Amino acid sequence: MDFDKVLMEVGSFGLYQKIIICAVLLPAALPCAFHAYSQLFIAATPKHWCRTPELEPWVQDYTELVMNLSIPIKEQNYVQCDMYVRNYSDIVRYLEYRTPLELQRDKVWHIGSPKGSRLIPCQHGWHYDRSQYPTTVVTEWNLVCDKSYLVTLALVVFGIGGLLGNYVFGYLQDMWGRRPSFYAYLLLEIVACAASAFAWNFEMWLGLRFVVGLTVPAILASPYVLAIEMVGPEKRVFCTIVSNIAYSCGLVLLAGVVYIVRDWRYLSLAVSLPLLLLFSCFFVLPESPRWLMAVNQPRKAAKILKVMARVNGIRVVPNFISLVEQRFLSAQGPNQSAVSHGILDLFRTKNMLRKTMIITLIWFANTSVYVGLSYYAPALGGDEIWNFFLAGVVELPTYIILWPGLSYCGRRSILCISMLTGGIACVTTSVYSEDPNVMLILYCIGKMGISSAFVVLPLLASEIYPTVVRGLGMSFSSVIAMIGPIVIPIINHMGQQMLVLPLIIMGSLLIGGGVLSLFLPETRGKNLPQTIEDSERIPLSFLSNCCSDSQPKSNVSRCTNSRNNCNSSHPHLLCSICKSEIITRRN
Repeated sequence: MDFDKVLMEVGSFGLYQKIIICAVLLPAALPCAFHAYSQLFIAATPKHWCRTPELEPWVQDYTELVMNLSIPIKEQNYVQCDMYVRNYSDIVRYLEYRTPLELQRDKVWHIGSPKGSRLIPCQHGWHYDRSQYPTTVVTEWNLVCDKSYLVTLALVVFGIGGLLGNYVFGYLQDMWGRRPSFYAYLLLEIVACAASAFAWNFEMWLGLRFVVGLTVPAILASPYVLAIEMVGPEKRVFCTIVSNIAYSCGLVLLAGVVYIVRDWRYLSLAVSLPLLLLFSCFFVLPESPRWLMAVNQPRKAAKILKVMARVNGIRVVPNFISLVEQRFLSAQGPNQSAVSHGILDLFRTKNMLRKTMIITLIWFANTSVYVGLSYYAPALGGDEIWNFFLAGVVELPTYIILWPGLSYCGRRSILCISMLTGGIACVTTSVYSEDPNVMLILYCIGKMGISSAFVVLPLLASEIYPTVVRGLGMSFSSVIAMIGPIVIPIINHMGQQMLVLPLIIMGSLLIGGGVLSLFLPETRGKNLPQTIEDSERIPLSFLSNCCSDSQPKSNVSRCTNSRNNCNSSHPHLLCSICKSEIITRRN
């Protein structure tokens, strides 16, 4: 049964779809945006230096004096994990007989020849620069110096949670449906993030962040898949663009929330509790009628389609539900029954295997680079919140170009150009590593390129995977892609010694993914494949399609929708697959 034809009868993009998408699905992008990157600020590492108990009375009023007395300077910066070995008791006695004016005027930190003093690691804890963040996870539990790896470990654990969560929730999305899966993710995410605000040690906080990671970015998949399954082929681009605009706006909004709420416990509550408002739409958000058809529930799907027609102002016959059910059963055939699909269906045929592997590799490259560049923003120097704000804002102009581009140029070419542009920009930073201004420009170009690719890939993947395994297929690809966010923090940590190393690695990944994208079929204007058999009729190609866009759509549909219509008396109606089959039979 061609669901897109039924959808056109009730309105493929009417008032009903607009209300659902704008009022429900756009706000649904906020949980993923908030929880994917709030950890950068919750576990931010401010500047710090060794605490010296003897000099504590002077820290508040004479911070620079105390630091010069006890902390060495390396490359014009105070060392954060070492201190001088000095007789601070003698220094204190000296300071007690100096007036405040003398302390500010005299270079008393030269007492005792600090240049000749040996260095030791911090012995009594640290002082932190609290001008930007009053408290963070790092300052609360002293995750600095020899414990600084725990901050990277937290990002790695968060990534592992996303990997496992995508796999588990991918099954739920195709088994439970799009609507209940989304609210299950949302509830788990809100409860875990809010609970982390009350953690009394790092281990408890880390465990709760792992639970939050289980739902990120899985929580974005259900509303996105639901959106593209509720509209016709010509509006899938719209759904993809507005979904990513909402996500980018979520990143910008997160920067605003962090600017206002700096304490990590209050910030954890601020990015979670307001999301409870999304549950007010529980009885408004429908299930995907396309998914209901795919799992042999045509009556439920027809009821939703009837409501859709009424809201869209389209009158349907009184027995519309029965007619849709009959059309579904006749299309199924007498020998067809409900079939459950699993992950092995993604690899059962050579054609499906190749599509799955290519999509997954490209998804891995895109996820690694997108997350990596977002994590990399603080390394650019300056205000971390401002840098994150710019990293979100720079994504928005790409959508102005993508909107018409995806409609007229296709998905594959845009994906390839975006990845190659972003990859070349990242690799080129190795040439201009000493020029911060050029580095910033190249970083912005790379961020725009990966943002563009990140928009196109889910759309292209959702149009290649058939409905019966669409949620599972996209979840599998994103599961493997989540290996990237596990490795990227380690790569960025390695980049402390070579600033451009992470950018070179990420750029190489983008260039490789851009080349692979040329093997995928173009899906612009094509009907979504419903079954595995439908997907098998769309082979991989290199710079060519199974059925050329120049052919009449009715002929292509006649060939691909019914293999029995292919015959040698009308060769102009055949696609390349059917032509090869006829030639084989003749020989």
